[in-house]
Amino acid sequence: MRILLLASAFNSLSQRLHAELRDRLHTVDVQLAGDDEELLDAVHRLKPDLVLAPMLRTAIPRELWSQLTCLVVHPGPPGDRGPSSLDRAVQEGRTDWGVTVLQAEAELDAGPVWAWAPCRLPGYGKSDLYRNEVADAAVAAALLAVERFASGGYAPEPQSGPGWSGTVRTRPALRQEERRIDWAADPTEAVLRRLRAADSRPGVLDELCGGAWYLHGGHREPVLRGRPGELIATRAGAVCRATSDGAVWIPELRRRTPGGPAGVKLPAATALGGLLPALPEVAAPLMPGEGDGPVWSDLRYREDGPVGFLRFSFPGGAMSTGHCRRLLAAYRFAAARPTSVLVLGGGRDFFSNGIHLNVIEAAPDPAVESWDNITAMDELVDAVLTTTDRLVVAAVGGNAAAGGVMLALAADEVWCRAGSVLNPHYRLMGLHGSEYWTYTLPRRVGAAAAERLTRQALPVSAATAERIGLVDRVLACGPEEFGPSAAHLAGLLAASPTAQQRIAAKKAAREADERTKPLDAYREEELAVMHRQFFTPESPYHALRSAFVHKRPVPTGPAARA
Repeated sequence: MRILLLASAFNSLSQRLHAELRDRLHTVDVQLAGDDEELLDAVHRLKPDLVLAPMLRTAIPRELWSQLTCLVVHPGPPGDRGPSSLDRAVQEGRTDWGVTVLQAEAELDAGPVWAWAPCRLPGYGKSDLYRNEVADAAVAAALLAVERFASGGYAPEPQSGPGWSGTVRTRPALRQEERRIDWAADPTEAVLRRLRAADSRPGVLDELCGGAWYLHGGHREPVLRGRPGELIATRAGAVCRATSDGAVWIPELRRRTPGGPAGVKLPAATALGGLLPALPEVAAPLMPGEGDGPVWSDLRYREDGPVGFLRFSFPGGAMSTGHCRRLLAAYRFAAARPTSVLVLGGGRDFFSNGIHLNVIEAAPDPAVESWDNITAMDELVDAVLTTTDRLVVAAVGGNAAAGGVMLALAADEVWCRAGSVLNPHYRLMGLHGSEYWTYTLPRRVGAAAAERLTRQALPVSAATAERIGLVDRVLACGPEEFGPSAAHLAGLLAASPTAQQRIAAKKAAREADERTKPLDAYREEELAVMHRQFFTPESPYHALRSAFVHKRPVPTGPAARA
C-alpha cells in the first residue's frame, strides 16, 4: 500500500514506523502537519491508500478524514482521550497503560478503534517510556491496524453504543498549574513523578536562583539532604535540590523568557552559569563498591568476571565536549582493567546522537564549540578503534544517530534492541561528519551502501541494520531486558574458545589497515571538511542547527518519499 505518515514532527516514533512500514514493502511518504492546504495538496498529489498519524499536535482537517481513512496513534488505552495522556499517566504513577490506533473523526480521540496494545510504565521519564515501552506498543498496534485495513474486511470498534464495554475518560491538557511542585510539602516520590512527566517537554516551570526556569528530568538522591527547595550540590552538570523528605537530581534546565525567544535546554549547571551558588561537587563513584547503595550517575562501570560494562546515559543522547571527555576518561579506565570483553552502552534509552547541538547553540562562539565537540568525539572513537587487547561490544539499547552511530561502529560488534532506530547520517544538519565514519561505515556495509545511507538520510530499523551489516545482532526483547540479555551474551562471548583468537586477529587486522591508510588520515580528511562547515558563517549547518534547537521550521526536512 501507499501510506502517508502525517506527523507534527518526524520524531522517534514517526521514524520507527517509517522504517518498519518500509521493511514490510509499503510505499511510505511523510508530510509534516501544520498547513492544511499543503496537507491536502500532498494527499491529492501522492494519492495514498491510508493516512497514518503517529504524532499529532493538531486536528486532521474534515476535508481529509471525511474522504480518506485516517488512523491516529493515541498514547493511551481505548477510551482515554486528551492531549496529555502519557503525561498524566506518568504523573499519576500509572503502571499499566496502552496505545490505541483509532480513526479520525470530528471529536478528538473518539473515533472507532482499529487496534490497541497494552504496555507497562516502569519508573522512568515520559520521553524514555515514549521511545521504548510506548513505542513498542504503538508499533504493534499500528502494524496490526494497517494489516486490518489492507484486508478490506475489518470493521473497527466504535467507542460508543451497545458493543462498547470500555470507560471513556476525556481529560484536558496538563497545564503548568497541575505540574507545579511544592518543595516544602510534596514528598520525593511525587516530585519525581512531576519531573518525569515533563522531562523532555514541556518541563516543570519553577523559580530558581531568582529566575523562572523549566526543570527537565529527575533522579532520586538517597543521601544528601537540605532545606526544601534549596540547591545543595552538583554532579556532572546536574544540580541536586532538596525536597520535603529527601532530594532529587535535575539534569537539565531551560530558562523562561516571557515575550522573548524560547530558552535552550542545557545541562543545569551550564544553564545557571554565574547564578549558580557555590555548591559542592559530589561525584559518584565510576565503579561502585559492594557497600555502595543506589546512586544516580550518568556514567557507571562494573565487572562480571572477564567482562567489563561501561554504561553511559546522557539526556537526549546528546554528548557535549564535557560528556565526551568524561566518557573517554571512563573508557580508558575500563580499557585498563583485566577483562577480555568490554561492553560499551547497554542502557535502555538513547545510545548516542553525537555532538550536543544545544550546548553549541548557547556557546559564546558556536563554531569554536562545534570544533571542540567534534574533536572530543573523535578522541573517544579513536580510543575504541585502537583497543586491540580485548573485544569491544557496542550495546545499543535505544536509538542512535549521526556520530552516535559511528561511535557504535568503532566497536568490534554492534548489538541492538529490536526496537532501536538508527540514523547513520549527518546530512539533515548540513554536515559531512567525522568520528572516522569514512573508515568504519564502508568497512561494514560497503562503499555503495555507505553512500546511499548518508545521502538518503532515512531512518533504519534494527532488522534492516542487521540485514545490511550495519549491526551484528538484534536482541528481540523489551527495554528492561536488553541490558541483562546483552550481559549474558557478553559472558558467552568471553567464554568462547575462539575469543583469544579473535582478539589476535583483530590486532593484526588493525595493523594491516593502519599500513594501508592510517586512521589519522581519515580523521584529517573528515575534519578538513568539518572545519569549513563550522567556520564559514554562510554554511547551512548554522541555520539548520539553530532551527533544530529552537524548534523552528526549515526549508529542508526528512525525506518525504521512500
